[in-house]
Amino acid sequence: MGKPKVAFYWCASCGGCEEAVIDLAEDILTVVDAVDIVFWPVAMDFKKKDVQAMDDGAIAVSFINGAVRTDEQVEMVELLRKKSGLIVAFGACAHIGGIPGLANFSNSKEILNTLYRDLDTVDNKEGVIPQTRTKVKSGEVTLPRFHDTVKTLDQVIDVDYYLPGCAPPPDLIMGAITAILKGELPTKGSVLAPEKSLCDSCRLNKTKPEKLTMKEIKRPHEIKIDPDLCFLAQGLICLGPATRGGCGERCINANMPCRGCFGPVGNVVDHGAKILSSIASILGMEDEETVPEEEVDKLLDGIVDPGGLFYMYSLPSSLLKRKKLD
Repeated sequence: MGKPKVAFYWCASCGGCEEAVIDLAEDILTVVDAVDIVFWPVAMDFKKKDVQAMDDGAIAVSFINGAVRTDEQVEMVELLRKKSGLIVAFGACAHIGGIPGLANFSNSKEILNTLYRDLDTVDNKEGVIPQTRTKVKSGEVTLPRFHDTVKTLDQVIDVDYYLPGCAPPPDLIMGAITAILKGELPTKGSVLAPEKSLCDSCRLNKTKPEKLTMKEIKRPHEIKIDPDLCFLAQGLICLGPATRGGCGERCINANMPCRGCFGPVGNVVDHGAKILSSIASILGMEDEETVPEEEVDKLLDGIVDPGGLFYMYSLPSSLLKRKKLD
């Protein structure tokens, strides 16, 4: 019996999850020795026909990163689901929608018009935008259809496990691979990361006041951030209280607040709403009737882009999912 077959595929994402595999450093040699990588088009010369030729279920596990927003991506993830025993949603975009999911505040027409017609740097006098089919001298050129809505991986195919993060850290990647190889995986549908909030492991948690109140909201570029004081205590919105831990506090250690790439803990239905609730509870406005309206407005003005902040990584997986279409 040969090595377990493993596949990697990249949908709508930045490519950071592919780099995260390389970041395994010498551990990648352990992985390569233990498995047979049969599909990884970003790194090796594999073709779709190679996957199509495999028996159903022949691939032990496929790690799919990126959200889903084109016909080609739908076709490929459905193919990999058919050919794989296990599917792991690899990284924030596949898990909860990620940064590409913010496109759900627009539709495909608006996005294409912005990119190809409206930007000051665009030189496109004819106003041409990409078409799914274009006739040329030699025949017809086709492009995948660009969907209105960005979707999480599990909104398109059945997903067995989730490996969160932007990008997933090497220790969690190795932990997942090891668990798969040993057959020691938890219940299907589990997120392969700690079941605690980031605040539980954050080194700054001990500096958070017992009675925390945000009287003013600041953005990171507006103040000199104290690296040894809880961000919330400095008036900076940090999503740590409502975000799953396990990332290694990479943003915190770089002196930046958490932005929620690991998604919510446990059975939280809407990550953004949970964050909003957490922040609202410390704004010091328990008795709204006694707070002058101008103070409320000033406080809220500190949140320049509520949707982009509270749903930075999780809009497609939220109750909202997207801006309402006409």
